[in-house]
Amino acid sequence: MAEKTILQDLRSLIYPRQILEDEPLSKYTFTKTGGKADILIFPETYEEVQKTVRFASLNGVPYTILGNGSNLIIKDGGIRGIVLILTRLAKISHTGNDITAQCGAAIIDVSRYALKQKLTGLEFACGIPGSVGGALYMNAGAYGGEVKDVLKSALVLTKTGEMKRLEKSDLSFQYRKSSIAENGEIALEGTFSLEPGDAQEIKAKMDELTDLRESKQPLEYPSCGSVFKRPPGYFAGKLIQDSGLQGKRIGGVEVSTKHAGFMVNVGGGTATDYMNLIQFVQKTVKEKFGVDLETEVKIIGED
Repeated sequence: MAEKTILQDLRSLIYPRQILEDEPLSKYTFTKTGGKADILIFPETYEEVQKTVRFASLNGVPYTILGNGSNLIIKDGGIRGIVLILTRLAKISHTGNDITAQCGAAIIDVSRYALKQKLTGLEFACGIPGSVGGALYMNAGAYGGEVKDVLKSALVLTKTGEMKRLEKSDLSFQYRKSSIAENGEIALEGTFSLEPGDAQEIKAKMDELTDLRESKQPLEYPSCGSVFKRPPGYFAGKLIQDSGLQGKRIGGVEVSTKHAGFMVNVGGGTATDYMNLIQFVQKTVKEKFGVDLETEVKIIGED
């Protein structure tokens, strides 16, 4: 199916203003790197996501789902087929002690919404720079808390284009894993079950975690967040630091001198620079400590 015909058909399903062609994805990633998307769509309803996925599946067109591009590296060759960015699906609401958030809402905004409602349990998420969809997909966590601790249920879209609601027990949450990722599903929304709390105490905890994050993480530069998963019995950042790799630079990407678990784009960095630096760090840590560092950051796209 020719790309021109695909575009014409998609414009009959989705408002044309929501569709871009040959769009640089570097505009939408936290690293400020990444090649072009053949077709980029910004759905504004769950039904538009569903229509696009069904269209892609029926016509053999590959599709890729993105949230806000935080814990992500898109290769310099870009992404073929259709890319859907879900950040326009960002509504947050509550019923009693439950908060429901659409997949494109920032998890930070959900934690702030919880504070306004005097609900406790999401304080740990006040510094996670991902979307709700991404947080569900990878069971995001920080400072001793994880999504699985507070999630009640999730609405997902299956690979066949069926919407279904799953309870937490259906999602097989593990460290930085969920059945959503394993089954190739799309998280459309999450409902979080929280507890009534004292607004001042909730805010104090969030302020404490924000100060901790700002003092330790290199937020002044573009980055993909924490690059590596925590290896059993170790801390990735400590292993990298003890390997003498802080400040190591390839192209425009550097192992942060502020936090060794981060790699920052100090200027003109490319996704290839990121990939090369990741491989160099993995090789060095393996040689020095015999530990295999597994990436936490998701790496997608064409070389």
